[in-house]
Amino acid sequence: MFRRQFLKTLAVSAAAISPLAQKSWALTSTGLQSPIELAVTKRSIEVNGRSASVFGLVQGNGRSGLVLDAEDGFNVILSNTTDEATLIHWHGLTPPWELDGVPDNPAALLTAGEKRHYQFDLAGGGTHWMHAHTLQEQSLLAAPLIVRTAEDRARDEQDVVILLHDFSFKSPEELLAELQQGSAMGGGHGGGSMPMDHGSMMSNMAQMHGGGMPMGGMAMGGMGMGGMGMMDLNDIEYDAYLANDRTLDDPEIVQVEKGGRVRLRIINGATATAFTIDTGTVVGSLAAVDGMAIEPVTGTRFPISMGQRLDIVLQLPLGTASLPILALREGSEEQTGVILATADATISKVATKASSAGPVLDLSLEAILKATSPLDERPATKTYPLILSGSMTGYSWGISGDAMTVNPDDRVRLVMRNMSMMTHPMHLHGHHFQVVGINGQGMRGAVRDTVHVPPMAEVAIEFDASNPGRWPFHCHHLYHMAAGMMSFVSYNRAI
Repeated sequence: MFRRQFLKTLAVSAAAISPLAQKSWALTSTGLQSPIELAVTKRSIEVNGRSASVFGLVQGNGRSGLVLDAEDGFNVILSNTTDEATLIHWHGLTPPWELDGVPDNPAALLTAGEKRHYQFDLAGGGTHWMHAHTLQEQSLLAAPLIVRTAEDRARDEQDVVILLHDFSFKSPEELLAELQQGSAMGGGHGGGSMPMDHGSMMSNMAQMHGGGMPMGGMAMGGMGMGGMGMMDLNDIEYDAYLANDRTLDDPEIVQVEKGGRVRLRIINGATATAFTIDTGTVVGSLAAVDGMAIEPVTGTRFPISMGQRLDIVLQLPLGTASLPILALREGSEEQTGVILATADATISKVATKASSAGPVLDLSLEAILKATSPLDERPATKTYPLILSGSMTGYSWGISGDAMTVNPDDRVRLVMRNMSMMTHPMHLHGHHFQVVGINGQGMRGAVRDTVHVPPMAEVAIEFDASNPGRWPFHCHHLYHMAAGMMSFVSYNRAI
């Protein structure tokens, strides 16, 4: 009942609002290859011994997701083979605004049986992904989107792509309704059945145009910082945590060569869960974040918030090996992952729960990251202070500040202060930004598209206004976004 109500409203609102419903979707590109057919499908997977109906993004050859060569450009015919209207966002790419994939901003939803041709140039390589910009993302409407350069293809490395997700047998509409009623606090399995339809969700988002809607209070919840981790780290207890659609009860086993080099391309496609990647006995070299190269950082544990990606290069041992690559749920014992194994290895079972809780994400890694290709140094021409606010009480979230309007070629600085007691992975569409400040300390950090902002922290980012449109800027916690934590960067005279 929830899904039918949700999608009926979603489809009607899209047809009524979108100004580009009849517009051609093909733009010029330098690539010469034929279009790739990509379909939104329904499929079944098994989770905890039960069958579950979920979405998929599948090529004609049955392969999930996309692997593209950068010089060919993006040339995809997207078809919707389901009976539910939807739309796909190409997360990490910088397409023209009308091809971005956010319902009614400006494109209409892709209705049942409809096809659209998306074509544009690609700026470079990287580990990216694609997903619905609706609550359907919770139902696994997401897939990897890997772009390789000639340099990538020349490397003697084995690519291993890992898409992480959190999974519930409940519909996303039910989960959101429970959060709004307060019954999912710390459990996610409480009562409550009031549906939250897409029309209401998009109405909340539309009100955020021009910088956001201030939220009452500062979401302290009557707690000091010492209690923050136990109270507000995770607001949904999911039925399972997946790596490439599987739990550790039946993990994917990836065959690797003795002494080989592996590039882990890890995508956190979870809707409300942050993880720490644990490479175990093999020291990893973090080579890129959000598809953008950084000066390498070595270690065995790397944090990854919702929407973010990590490229971790491993030099494998010369002998027989079975190597779990684990994703540890933030502040909890649950874990998921895949196992790298040589052909002659004995595979040992890995529990779905660890002996201790996963680390709480902070900014210690972010503070030391450095882009290999930073932005040119020049002063910001526009600066916008933003307050991230909200509360588990009533489950309302927002971004307050002046309307973010820019002109082409502006250097734009956004200074985010998180005055809530939950973390917010903040994502900007259509651009890459550089992290230039943490808690008032200037830096020239990583270039990326999603940055983790912990409670009571301040993070400053800068980007060049080089892609006209009205671009969403939002928290990549799906339910924070649905409850209002979304704003826009709007180009003057561009729309």
